[in-house]
Amino acid sequence: MFLSEKMIVMKINGIQLLAITLTFGLFLDGSLEAKESKPEQPNIVFIFADDQCFNTINALGGHEIATPNLDALAKRGTTFTHAFNMGSWSGAVCVASRTMLNSGRFVWNANAIHGQSEKERSEGRWWSEHLKSAGYRTYMTGKWHCRANAEKAFDVARDIRPGMPKAVELGYNRPNADGSDPWSPFDPKFGGFWEGGTHWSEVVANHAEDFLGQAATEESPFFMYLAFNAPHDPRQAPKSYVDQYPANKIAVPKNFQPLYPFAEAIGCGQGLRDERLAPFPRTTHAVQVHRGEYYALITHMDAQIGRILRAVEQSGKADNTWIFFTADHGLAVGQHGLFGKQNMYEHSVRVPFIVNGPGVAAGKSISEPIYLQDIMPTSLELANCEKPEHVEFNSLLPLLAGQKSPYESIYGCYLDKQRSIRTRTHKLIVYPGAPQVRLYNLEKDPLEMKDLAQDASNRPLVRKLFDQLVAIQSEMHDDLDLSMLRP
Repeated sequence: MFLSEKMIVMKINGIQLLAITLTFGLFLDGSLEAKESKPEQPNIVFIFADDQCFNTINALGGHEIATPNLDALAKRGTTFTHAFNMGSWSGAVCVASRTMLNSGRFVWNANAIHGQSEKERSEGRWWSEHLKSAGYRTYMTGKWHCRANAEKAFDVARDIRPGMPKAVELGYNRPNADGSDPWSPFDPKFGGFWEGGTHWSEVVANHAEDFLGQAATEESPFFMYLAFNAPHDPRQAPKSYVDQYPANKIAVPKNFQPLYPFAEAIGCGQGLRDERLAPFPRTTHAVQVHRGEYYALITHMDAQIGRILRAVEQSGKADNTWIFFTADHGLAVGQHGLFGKQNMYEHSVRVPFIVNGPGVAAGKSISEPIYLQDIMPTSLELANCEKPEHVEFNSLLPLLAGQKSPYESIYGCYLDKQRSIRTRTHKLIVYPGAPQVRLYNLEKDPLEMKDLAQDASNRPLVRKLFDQLVAIQSEMHDDLDLSMLRP
C-alpha cells in the first residue's frame, strides 16, 4: 500500500529548475522504493530586437521612452546590465551577431563558417538543431539574416524576413535643412514595415500567439525564436506611437557631435548606408526627429512583446518557461556624430538583456560582463544538452547563481578598421587607418566624451590595454596587425 511521495527540486549551478527527480513509495512492510526520472525540460522563449541600444528601456535608464511590458519583464526577472556584441566582419553587423548566436562561435570563427552555415545546420552544429535533438519543438518567425535555411532549421517557420524592410530613397538624408521632410514614418505608401498590409512587428506577435496556442496542447517542450526587425530603420510605427514623441520634446544626447572626426578612416563615412539616414553635418533637429521615430518603433514593439508575454501566461506553461530578451547590437542615432552601429562605442556594442525563468531572482541586476550570444549555451544547459565542443560562448546559469563572469575583458572589432578592449573601468579603441588610439574612463565618463589617450600620464595604461588587446586577438583568431600603433 502506497502512503506518501516526496518531491525533490533540482538545481543547475544553483538555479532552481523544477522537477520530480525521485518518487518514494513507503510500503507497510517498511521497504522504501525509489524511482529515478529525468528533470522536466523547460520551455524557452527567445525575443530578439534589432538595433536596440542598451538604454532604450524605461526601467533600465531610458526615461524618455515608454516600454511598460519590457519594464514588467525586468521587474519580474534579472537584468544583465553589461551585455555586448563582439562586432562584425561586415557592414551588416546583424549578420555577424546572428551567425555567432546560432553557431555558438566567436566572431572570427563564425566568419570562417558563415558561408557554410547551411552545412553547419544540416550537420547539427546550429542552435535550433541542438534543441531539436534534445526533444524540443522549435518555432521561428521574423528576421533571420543567416545563411542557414530557416525553414529547415525550425519545425515551424513563418514569415522569415530579410535583414531590413525595404527602404526608399526619400527615407535618407532627412529631414531637410529648412525642417521640411519628404518622408513619413506612418504613411503606408513608403512600404517598409507596412509591406504586406500588417506592420511587421504585429506579424511577429500574431504568429507567436498562434504558436503558443498550439504549444499549449502539446506535451513536448518548445523553443521559440521571435525576431523583430524593429527598431531597425526605416523606423516606421503607427501614427499614435509617433505622436507620443514630438521632435521638439526629444533630448539631444550629451555626446552629440555634428561630425565624427575619424568617420571616413573607420568605415563610418558618408558612403555607409546607415550614416546616410541623416544629413551631414548632423543637426540637433535631425537627431531629435530620428530619435523620436526610434523611440516610437520601440514602444510599438513593446506593445507586441506584451501580447507575447500574455500568450505565454495564457498557454498555462508560464511556470515552466524561460524568457530571454535582448538585441543583436545597439545603435548611435546621433551620438558621437554617428547614426549606425558600426563603431566601438557603448551605444552601439551594448544591448539590453533580460532573463525570466523558474528560480531567477526578480528585480535583480547583474553587472558582470557577458556577450549576448551567451544565451545559446545557456539554453542548451537548461535543456540538459552537453555543451558541444565548437560552442565558445558560455552559459549564464553560473552568473545567475552569483558566480563571476568568465570574461575578464570584452573584445570588439569592425572589419579591419576598428578594434577595442573594454575592462570594467576603461575602454581602449584602436583605429589602424586613422591611425589613432582612444582611451575612455567608463566610470567617470560613461558617455565616452573625453579621450584620455593623448595625456602622457595615461601612457602606461594605454600600453597595458593595448598589449591585452593584442593577446585577446590571438585567442580570437584575429590576424589584424596593430603593432605599428603600439604606444
